Order: sequence, then C-alpha cells, then structure tokens
Amino acid sequence: MKASGPPVLVTGLPRSGTSWVGKMLAASGHLVYVNEPLNPERPPGRSPGVLAASVTHRFQYICADDETPWLDAFSGTVALRYHWLAELRRNRRPRDLARMAKHGTAFGMGALRGRRALLDDPFALLSAEWFARRLGCQVIILVRDPVSFVASWQRLGWTVSFDELLGQPLLLRDHPGVERLRPLAGSQDRIAKTAALWSAARQVTDAVAARSTGIRVVGFEHLASAPLDGFRDLYEWCGLPWTRRAARRITTACTARRSRSGGFAWTGLSRTAFRPMDSRQALSAYRRRLSPEEIARIQSLTCLPTA
Repeated sequence: MKASGPPVLVTGLPRSGTSWVGKMLAASGHLVYVNEPLNPERPPGRSPGVLAASVTHRFQYICADDETPWLDAFSGTVALRYHWLAELRRNRRPRDLARMAKHGTAFGMGALRGRRALLDDPFALLSAEWFARRLGCQVIILVRDPVSFVASWQRLGWTVSFDELLGQPLLLRDHPGVERLRPLAGSQDRIAKTAALWSAARQVTDAVAARSTGIRVVGFEHLASAPLDGFRDLYEWCGLPWTRRAARRITTACTARRSRSGGFAWTGLSRTAFRPMDSRQALSAYRRRLSPEEIARIQSLTCLPTA
C-alpha cells in the first residue's frame, strides 16, 4: 500500500518536547515512529538499518549543496525501507538484534499497511528546511520558553559543544547568526551557553519558517497548557484522523501524576525520553530549579522582559 500522506518530522532543541509530541501523534495509529536517526550516539543513532548514512556532527546541517548521501538515505527512511544487512554488519550484540527485529518489523508492517514515517529528531532542527523542501515532510518545530529550557538542561547537567555547530561551514554560510556562539566556545558557563544555543536556534527557526511551506512552529507551553485542543489541531494539520482512541491515549499520557523523574527517562529499545506526565505541571517546574537571579539572567540573555 502507498502511504496516505507525507512523512512528518517533529524537531526542536533537545528538551523541547519532541518525544512527547511524536508519541502523541503516533497514537493515531497511522504513523511509524522513528526515533532520532541523526543522533550521533548509539543508541538510538548509528543504526544503518534505519538511516544508511554516517552522522558526523550533532545538529548535522543538511542543505542542497551537501545533500549527498542524505537524500538517498532519508528517502529510504521515510519510505520505511529497513536495511537488514547493513544493520547486521555493524550491530550484532543481543540487544542490537532485538532492536533490529523491532525496527525492521515496524518498518515492514508500516509499509505494508500504508503508514507514514514520523521522525522524532531534535538533531534535525537546523536542517528542517531541507526536510520540508527535499523530502516533502510536514515539519513541526517545538519551541520552549527559554527559562524552562535552560532549567531542564541544568537539572540534567547537560552542556553543549559549540564546535559541533561552528565546524560546519555551510551552516555558518546560510545562518551567519550562529557565528555569535564562537566567543562562548570554550566557556564553562553552562547557563550562558544554553541560553545562547536557544537564541541561535530560535533565529534559525524563525528564518526557515518564514520562507518555507510545510513548517509549523508550535510553542511547548501553549501545547502543554491545553493538550487535547492542541493535539486535535496538530492532527488536523498533519491529516491524521482524530478518534476517541487517540483522544483517550493523549488524555492519559498528558494527565499522569508527576513522577520522581519529572517525566524524563530513557526507556525501551528506542531509548525514547518520553514518559507519561502531567503536562501542565511542566509549565512551572523551572521555579523549583532556578533562583530568581538565574531566571532574570536567562531572560536578559535571551532578550526577554524580566517582568
């Protein structure tokens, strides 16, 4: 059977809700969930069965001048063609074989049933325009409030190496604002670096969304405050049927009592970061993690009012 619509890409900076949104869209039963093919870590990335290309950078930048071999590789991924032999040559541990069976079966059954691919990949953010134009993807870009975003990264102890971005000449050519990250390349100030990453990503997002069809920017806070209304709207935009089953699954997943892990856990063979949570509680969690001074500083660094 032929897929009944275009593939979907859900992207945004890590900790912006991409796994949550991807899983809620997959609740429709009409999509095959593909987790972070551009993640350079194994797992979930470096799986040639899923993506027959080698990722060299976090936030890999793909454009028309650099699309070989990406176009062939991602054309196979969104067509749900799983490369069994390539996967078996690289990954042969017992857990790898279990993951291969899971993904290969999901791709095969999805293709037979006319399902569409759904790529959940925050590392595709800077290449969102290419996915929309060259692969015909419907692209959903999640944008989270910068204070909540930085607080989440602080809680997890995450930081970012700007060399991953500054080492991509085509990215700097097409989005020169990324060059502003260079003074912080060697900094140990995690708040300043995470805030700068948010600002650079937002600038890229605004630019590509303004000139590209098929890209929709969605605020995490807006969606979390009214998930049923928000996801019903996204289902309509993606051409997915809004059913009682989908509404029930979304309601259950978005109103679960807050867990000790705060809704974040690497789970299952796909290493997905989503787990059921009360989405409304996520809106104010940053107040427990940052001081008023830190909040004011982040708002200043991201050019937001302090009120």
